[in-house]
Amino acid sequence: MKQLKTGLAAVALLAGIGIAGVAQADIVIATAGPMTGQYAAFGEQMRRGAERAIADINAAGGVNGEKLKLEVGDDACDPKQAVAVANDLVNKGVVFVAGHFCSGSSIPASAVYNENNILQISPASTNPLFTEEAAVKGWTNIFRTCGRDDYQGATASKYIIEHLKGKKVAVLHDKSAYGKGLADETVKGLEAGGVKPVLYEAFTQGDKDFTALISKIKAAGADVIYLGSYHTEAALIVRQASEQGLKATFLSGDAANTAEVWSITGEAGEGFLFTFAPDPRLKPTAAKVVEEFKAAGYDPEGYTLYTYAAIQVWADAVKTAGGTDTAKVATAIRAGTFPTVLGDLSFDAKGDVKNPEYIVYEWSKGQYAEKK
Repeated sequence: MKQLKTGLAAVALLAGIGIAGVAQADIVIATAGPMTGQYAAFGEQMRRGAERAIADINAAGGVNGEKLKLEVGDDACDPKQAVAVANDLVNKGVVFVAGHFCSGSSIPASAVYNENNILQISPASTNPLFTEEAAVKGWTNIFRTCGRDDYQGATASKYIIEHLKGKKVAVLHDKSAYGKGLADETVKGLEAGGVKPVLYEAFTQGDKDFTALISKIKAAGADVIYLGSYHTEAALIVRQASEQGLKATFLSGDAANTAEVWSITGEAGEGFLFTFAPDPRLKPTAAKVVEEFKAAGYDPEGYTLYTYAAIQVWADAVKTAGGTDTAKVATAIRAGTFPTVLGDLSFDAKGDVKNPEYIVYEWSKGQYAEKK
């Protein structure tokens, strides 16, 4: 019997069950996005950003003395799969999710997180409805470190009005929450500036042949084409338009911020424009982390650093709140200003980051840079 008691005590010590001085279980957090499928490049950005943030935080002592553990959810940018992923993360005891990527995934998943009292910060979902609908419902657990499409669409429409005067504009979208939302915000800005698109047309995510669509663009006489879609379809349209002799200026949104664009367009992508925030890799606040990524052979483009920043914000808010209670952490986020790789971030009552910025980039010779 003495040996049995000793054995049980040893197990208890190893498990950290109610014994003073023994380390407790890790805090489980997650990132969720398209880890597979045609948008997997962005899922990799999120996973890399989350892994690096957690490694750096744990190396510095963790959060309130506890280490972080990462779960990764793959929603493939599919709304139904996103809900399944969210429920799975609930079952795994996750207290915070840095995700999702696609707005069409973040919005339905947010209902699961709210119901289960889990805090969500999306690094990449730009549709205004993500935070607007949550605010109307009185949810306080929803945030994002990226900007919104009403700001992004305004940047795109302003560029077209000021720099492409007199051109006929066609606006296309992929029917997704992200693509249609971005296209509609751009149209809103164009029409407010006196420019009415000559064509407004939808296509389907996953389409490969855009011959008919390109024929419609030609028939409308458009020489500026705005693409509200993710990068794969946008890049295919750019390439096929070139192959079919359509000479036009193409402009898209932040989803064109991946090296995969040029791998699809090839030289047809020369001059392809897109909107995104000022390159976070160039910020002094990101220098050390960017160096760490590059030393490991990875370029932290796109939403890598936005995911890293989301975890930084949550971790600092947990320290302020004295624990992972979602209501307290959410209150701390709204009340605070957080030093991150993106610079100092603060949030409004809806959970949107304050003072977002968007600029125009241009693809040239396989690289993209700010359009001067």
